[in-house]
Amino acid sequence: MQIGFIGLGNVGSKLAGSLLRNGFELSVLDLDSSLVESFVNRGASAANTPKDLAEKCAIIVTCLPSPAACADVMESEDGVIAGLSSGKIWLEMSTTDQAEVVRIGEKVAAQGAFALDSPVSGGCHRADTGNISILTGGDREAFEQALPVLTTLGRRVIHTGPLGSASVIKVITNYLATAHLAALSEAWVVANKMGLDMNVTYEAIKASSGNSFVHETESQVILNGSRDISFTMDLVLKDIGLFHDLAEQHNVPLELSPLLIKIFADGQARYGPREWSSNIIRRLEDACDVTVRGQGFPALLVDDEPEEPGAEVLVEGRGDYQV
Repeated sequence: MQIGFIGLGNVGSKLAGSLLRNGFELSVLDLDSSLVESFVNRGASAANTPKDLAEKCAIIVTCLPSPAACADVMESEDGVIAGLSSGKIWLEMSTTDQAEVVRIGEKVAAQGAFALDSPVSGGCHRADTGNISILTGGDREAFEQALPVLTTLGRRVIHTGPLGSASVIKVITNYLATAHLAALSEAWVVANKMGLDMNVTYEAIKASSGNSFVHETESQVILNGSRDISFTMDLVLKDIGLFHDLAEQHNVPLELSPLLIKIFADGQARYGPREWSSNIIRRLEDACDVTVRGQGFPALLVDDEPEEPGAEVLVEGRGDYQV
């Protein structure tokens, strides 16, 4: 079975690498020809257009930076939809807008193909080893057909319900991660001003009720000083904006969300849209004239767990979920 992969950025390149490493026949496409060339040198083939890729592949994966980029790749004259036919599967692995993935999914279905939204969660370091988690919404039959690919890309795969449900859950998780990061930035600067040992504080938080996945990962690159979490401020603003839009559509009066948007909009204005999101702490470092650093923390996160075969996570007591 040939797999097509469009979007070889920070996350996409690692997901595509897992497919190649595990013996799948892979065709790739990206605006950056050097990224395509790096995959061709490792055994992949290069597609000329999204349509060309879709015509020769059974499953077409998109992993792109924005809903607009996805719409262009899917719906242009030489886009993916133009190359789809009966039984093929479009696997949308971007963090995207639920309504948009449903809209495009209807066009995919009109070609006799299936649409699945399958965003990932767990960080680039886990995407690199095939140990990331994958949320997937869409037709159960299509999900089962794609499961061998999904369990190669990730360790834990959850079928979340109908098309679009995975995208909703994904923006919720990214909103929570952003809230944790903003809180950690404040906590680290207070700890620094109090003269605490940063290494001791890291371990104490990790062992306490204040622990979180974000602390165990992003605090390390914060304390190293690299702040390189392979995720940028503009992408944070895109994701928490999607969450905020969902809340407004359903008349939920949020209080923390507007504040997070304000914090990261300010961070982007100060340090640039492509600044690492973990460097949001710099706003407080600059305000307090401090530098938060520890000793021996890595500049880049590396998944130290061995790659393992993935599996579907079966959810007990699940009911019907309507988006």
